[in-house]
Amino acid sequence: MTEKHSFFDRANIQKDIIQVGGGIPFGFESMTNSALGIGGAYGSWGETYDNTRLQNEFLAHRIGTPLPDNEKINLRELGFVSRHHIPDLTDEEHIALEIEVGARILREAARANNWDPSEVDAVLIGMSAPVTPDYVARIATLAGIPEKALKVSVHKACDGSVGSLNLALNPYLGRKGQMNIAEELRGKKVLVGGIEGLSRFTSHSKDKNALQLFGNAAGVIGVIPGETFKFLVGKEFEAFDGEGVLAVRMFYPHSGQEVNGSKVEVTQDKSSILVAGMMHEPEDDAPISMAGPMGMVKLFVRTGVQVVTDVFNEYAQLMDKLGTPDKKISVGIVHHANYKINQLKAKHLLNGGIQFPMPWLLNDFGNVSAASNMVAFLRQLSQIKPGDNVLFDGFGAGTYYDVLAVNMGA
Repeated sequence: MTEKHSFFDRANIQKDIIQVGGGIPFGFESMTNSALGIGGAYGSWGETYDNTRLQNEFLAHRIGTPLPDNEKINLRELGFVSRHHIPDLTDEEHIALEIEVGARILREAARANNWDPSEVDAVLIGMSAPVTPDYVARIATLAGIPEKALKVSVHKACDGSVGSLNLALNPYLGRKGQMNIAEELRGKKVLVGGIEGLSRFTSHSKDKNALQLFGNAAGVIGVIPGETFKFLVGKEFEAFDGEGVLAVRMFYPHSGQEVNGSKVEVTQDKSSILVAGMMHEPEDDAPISMAGPMGMVKLFVRTGVQVVTDVFNEYAQLMDKLGTPDKKISVGIVHHANYKINQLKAKHLLNGGIQFPMPWLLNDFGNVSAASNMVAFLRQLSQIKPGDNVLFDGFGAGTYYDVLAVNMGA
């Protein structure tokens, strides 16, 4: 792992101050692979906190008392050296800040694909806790994306962006009586990503694990389904976290009921679709309650390995059918919940005879939930070649899993 203590210190970062509150630092990086015809943008906002400042200063402010040494997580061991946080803001300031961030990221992602925002046909964004219910519609409008463009908000916690990509590419996810998003978007210009204002989300939390792990980030990529991204195989899976190992409050509409065996509710209004996953919510009014890092390992690894195994086996069968049995997965873009989870997943997969590169690409953000897969993909983008097959592995609270393999390049 290469280390930069602040994302803002990387070369090629474009930096600005967003005029909200006393001024919020914002930075982004645009990435393009012209051979693939794919680009995107990612970034973060707020002040940089390395692990020491985070644990000794930031948490003392948030929880009102110094963090005891025996409650300090070894964050470097989990793959993180810094993350970004914002100061205390009013509700109106939070909305203004995140709408400005979202609109800028959408505009820059479109430009990285040589698209004008007016050419974009759809926007699919994963978010754990939207700052406002119409967030995707508002950032799309501010970015200059047409009103008629499809807007999809996906609330499956850390799985939101890969869940969005799966919806955009996988025609087998269509539900009876509802729009088949993948069929609707085939051949169109689509922006897919995750935008996570987790500093705002955790600002009223006293959960010491969550406050050490999470931070702000956004990542959005350009996708032309069936052309630059060709769906091969994929799966979505639900395994409800009945024990509340990672309990998350639903700051979005959900009946709290299971319908037709699924905990995901899908509603549509004109050109907007809401995909909402049911969560085990904290017993009090807290936004989040989580077990320690080992609890996260137990929650995500066993089922996550099985879902990846299922998709990998389908992939191998497809390659045999296509007469390319030796065609390997070039790289796996795995959610960066923490480094130990990814290491353990790789170990268990290897025990089952499955191996592909799973690079750790984010150490300067912390766990940024639905943004992490898209940031990781953009950081890996320059290494991907036309014709490569890439596996996306998303998982999040709820618990929800989306895994898919795609063929890259126009």
